[in-house]
Amino acid sequence: MTSPRRVAVANSAQTVFAYSSPGLQHIDLITAAAVEALKGTGIRIDDIDFVIDSGSDFLDGRSISNCGFLGAMGANRKEESRVEEDGLWSLSYAANKIAGGSAEVGLVIAYAKPSESDNRNFWTGLLEPFLQRPTGFDHLAAAGLSAQSYLARAGLEADVLRQVTHKNWHAAAANPEIEFDEVPSGREFWSESVATPLRRSDLAHPADGAVAVLLTTGHIADQISPRPIWLGGIGSAIDQHFFSARELDSLPAAAAAARTALDRAGSPLATDFDVVEVSASSTVGELMVLEALGLAEPYSAIELYREGAGLNINRSGGALPADVVMASGLARLHSAASQLRDGAREDQRTALVHGTGGFAMQNHCVVTLEAAA
Repeated sequence: MTSPRRVAVANSAQTVFAYSSPGLQHIDLITAAAVEALKGTGIRIDDIDFVIDSGSDFLDGRSISNCGFLGAMGANRKEESRVEEDGLWSLSYAANKIAGGSAEVGLVIAYAKPSESDNRNFWTGLLEPFLQRPTGFDHLAAAGLSAQSYLARAGLEADVLRQVTHKNWHAAAANPEIEFDEVPSGREFWSESVATPLRRSDLAHPADGAVAVLLTTGHIADQISPRPIWLGGIGSAIDQHFFSARELDSLPAAAAAARTALDRAGSPLATDFDVVEVSASSTVGELMVLEALGLAEPYSAIELYREGAGLNINRSGGALPADVVMASGLARLHSAASQLRDGAREDQRTALVHGTGGFAMQNHCVVTLEAAA
């Protein structure tokens, strides 16, 4: 039996994430990301064997919306597939195609323009339609219930969550790929109660944007990049569909996805990674993700935000300041790969990447990366 081929992130790019982009259409965002991902690689659209994209018909406002974007993705007369989940799942699909020998070059694209949609309707539309949706239950109420349970078990007050917000928003303000340059200071942002005990500052803020990742076999990556970024382990898992059947103060599906990814990467410890990029829909959600990945003991992830903690978490700012809904996990991978490729430290060689999707963080995908020596 032939061993799977190694797969590399040859290059990646994202548009500037913005809370509103009225002058840009979906095709503008997609084209900009795809062109930038190819730039400097020597690979042309004609060289790409397949395109896999992540987007949402609900957010786009039309059925089979990807059919209208094939030209922007460079997918005309090519094999193209849509994964209606975060782009990290599309990357997993693409990596398996290349590793299995059916292709050598693939382009993964994820995008969303939530500024044109009612995001509450999008998330509520994922609920079971007969028993859950008619009650008025939504993603904000779910986040609040999880936060209440988590904070009670951890013995923490809601004010401590400001540390998570501060860290992520300060990192995002320094990130040129996000369209703002200062942390919000208004009372409404920090004090407005949205879903007790969560405030507006505790929740992910939807943003418009697109991300593109170019995947290739190892021998092609060696020709086009002085420091290829290798894909290591990939794992994914899904929790119960009914929110009432889930554990409110932990994320067992994220833990299962992490175990699979780490096992396939050779079983390193999560704390061994030089770069960590994770996605979450709330500050408490981010704490639970870090614990599920094995970066902190249960109910103690807040310690990672103390001064001097030392772990490189969400240098990009993460998903809380700018959540491109269908692309936040792929954006985390782009950021991690960029840090490994262009990082200031020569010993910065490995990254742990996490993406989440589904109602109230039901689905989780974890990917490990390693830069060539």
